[in-house]
Amino acid sequence: MRHGDVGGAGRLASNKMRKYGFIFSFLVIPVVLYAIFVISPYAQAFYISLTNWRGISANPQFVGLENFTRLLSDDVFWAAVRHHALLLIAMPLITIAIALFFSFLLNLGGGSKGGRMSGVAGSKFYRVVYFFPQVLAVAVVGVLFQAIYRPDATGVLNGLLGIFHIGEVGWLIDTNLALWSIMGVVIWQSVGFYVVLFSAGMSAIPSDVFEAAALDGAGRFRLFFSITLPLIWDTIQVGWVYLGIAAFDCFALVQVLSVDRGGPDNATTVLPLEIWRTAFTFSKFGYASAMGVALFFLTITFAALSLRVTRRERIEL
Repeated sequence: MRHGDVGGAGRLASNKMRKYGFIFSFLVIPVVLYAIFVISPYAQAFYISLTNWRGISANPQFVGLENFTRLLSDDVFWAAVRHHALLLIAMPLITIAIALFFSFLLNLGGGSKGGRMSGVAGSKFYRVVYFFPQVLAVAVVGVLFQAIYRPDATGVLNGLLGIFHIGEVGWLIDTNLALWSIMGVVIWQSVGFYVVLFSAGMSAIPSDVFEAAALDGAGRFRLFFSITLPLIWDTIQVGWVYLGIAAFDCFALVQVLSVDRGGPDNATTVLPLEIWRTAFTFSKFGYASAMGVALFFLTITFAALSLRVTRRERIEL
């Protein structure tokens, strides 16, 4: 091998070392921080779930799968799982349907004006109105709806019903209505974010597509279902996963709005609330960690299944 070839190979190897060293220097700190603040807590939670730790002893007793066996016969745990199942079905469907409707109106509902598709009159103002609940703290939203759902005539909703001589409704104290009432608050607060998300997806679609369809006589119904919906399917998929993960939470609103933290009669309890109550009220950290591990796998399973079931071929423009 000639000397020039050896020198070129050496320079190439040196350039590769510098390149990978540069990449490694930027990745090592985020990876270490992720391992410390994400992976390590997960690992600790998995270990604690196999013990009977009560938050005091430095050496908790290892009990294996005993905590998970107890979960199988825990009625409150299964009530929370059923509530999450209902939230997983109803909350994403309703939220996405409302957000898609509003997004379509704000971006394409005004029809063709000057050769371009536009939203309804005042669409910029409505964007602010729809997004406003998203900027409110969850605790503020909870306190606001406590006044709205008050079970007597001083409540906003019951006051309106009284105008039409309709009897007072126990929105948060009726076991059949309590969870739906809290779900309505979650949807009310969430819709604004998904209006913005879907509006961004619609604005990324070339206007020529809509204009050509409008010239061919396509109405708003056809524009929405045949063009808009398929072209923003990836965005809807992301929104569905986000909402599904949110359905496994709802801790703050249930904590603030529900009667006796998950009542009445466990009608609104959810797993994050039961984890908090089991750990910090009853000091059963091992059992609470077992609930947390179950919640972790439920969330991961939902996300994986959702991405799998809703996957379809990307439409290229």
